[in-house]
Amino acid sequence: MTTDEPRDAVDVELPTWMAHLPAVEPDVESARQRIRRLSRLFDEVIADAAADHDMSVGDLEALSVLARGDGELLPGDIARTLGITSGSTSLRLDRLTRAGLVEPAPRSGDGRSRPVRLTESGRQRWRSATDRRTDVEHSLVTGALDGDDLTALNDLLAALLGHVERELGRHAPARGPVQRVER
Repeated sequence: MTTDEPRDAVDVELPTWMAHLPAVEPDVESARQRIRRLSRLFDEVIADAAADHDMSVGDLEALSVLARGDGELLPGDIARTLGITSGSTSLRLDRLTRAGLVEPAPRSGDGRSRPVRLTESGRQRWRSATDRRTDVEHSLVTGALDGDDLTALNDLLAALLGHVERELGRHAPARGPVQRVER
């Protein structure tokens, strides 16, 4: 393969973009476009895994928070972790409870907020969807990169993300930390 042959859709479209963006560095634009497109494609993998298990992405995310929480979590903690409102969290938890995937934990404390936990069915559905997602991601990544290339890619992405976080003055975690309910 010669260097003139397109490797992906970004290579195909870049000349058109650059004709309209003469002041933009082509390598920077290419990297940004590839990162953005990869993010969207991996989001589609998550959506497919959720749909294959009769869930929305939001449902799968809530189950993931509970699974990582290793026990019971308060709805407010789930909302903060997912970066959604308490109302959205209540609707999501109601839907997951009706589906038999989440259940209220026995009351503890002052009763102002009741923790929730995964049911066995919820844990199994989360595990199955997560296994599906990670299998597809593994296949996609290792189909293109060997171990050394993957290590190099992670090193480059960590350097870029760390720099951008420092420059913008904030970290951009995918989701906040999971906090366990203390009894």
